[in-house]
Amino acid sequence: MMYKARVEVGLRSGHSDPEGETTARSLIELGYCVKSVAVSKIYLIILEADSEEEAKTNLEDMCRRLLANPTKDHYTFQVETAK
Repeated sequence: MMYKARVEVGLRSGHSDPEGETTARSLIELGYCVKSVAVSKIYLIILEADSEEEAKTNLEDMCRRLLANPTKDHYTFQVETAK
């Protein structure tokens, strides 16, 4: 069965986010009332698995092995049946 996943990877609190800080400053300079900006990566993945549980297990493994650095990143993912 085919599954569609959305994985979001972002920095854990306490880690510097220079891209987010620069973007926030730029938005403020443009006149927007911005308090902070955090930058995240989104991965849209189509994968094949026998069940939704297997898909979630595979995604967890993908995140731990490649998509996120456990020292500085946190991640979340959502899985649904691909249409």
